[in-house]
Amino acid sequence: MIRVLLADDQHLIREALAMMLEFEEDLTVVAQCGRGDEVLTAVAAHQPDVIVLDIEMPGLDGLSVAERLPGRAMLILSTFARPGHLRRAIAAGVRGFIPKDSSSTELATAIRRIHAGGRYLDPELAASAMMAGESPLTDRERDALALAAGGASVAEIAGRLHLSEGTVRNYLSNAITKLGAANRITAIHHAQRMGWI
Repeated sequence: MIRVLLADDQHLIREALAMMLEFEEDLTVVAQCGRGDEVLTAVAAHQPDVIVLDIEMPGLDGLSVAERLPGRAMLILSTFARPGHLRRAIAAGVRGFIPKDSSSTELATAIRRIHAGGRYLDPELAASAMMAGESPLTDRERDALALAAGGASVAEIAGRLHLSEGTVRNYLSNAITKLGAANRITAIHHAQRMGWI
């Protein structure tokens, strides 16, 4: 049996996935988590063979969880199939990434392939990621833009990143220019759509 841990903050979706996977003769769901910060404890307690993670979860997002579990067989199942998310997932060692609108058969196939040591990437998402290229933002530009997306002022961003306000303004201005945006809001929307923040 392939032991699976499911992590998704939407209870109904998580329960439905668990029920569908239990119909498979070789798969069993050993744990379910509704928050990203619960996954690390559940992995230690249940030792799953494959971890299926949603990206958007409270506590820790699925990509942050994946970065904390190197060497584990992991699959991202997400509504938000963005090129930047795929690149970050692969960098974290995730071996599979499929959209939530995939069939239960495709999910089961992906779990089996990942358990066997292979990879399973949605072909459309892989093509989009290749065409989109790397994020043009530096780490600091991305951090500043992400904090701005959360509603932080320049002064608050400066405090959180331990930078001067002038430096923060420069990072935000550089991000706007690199993304070909008219203003900070447009830059934030573009970076979020691409999965860069």
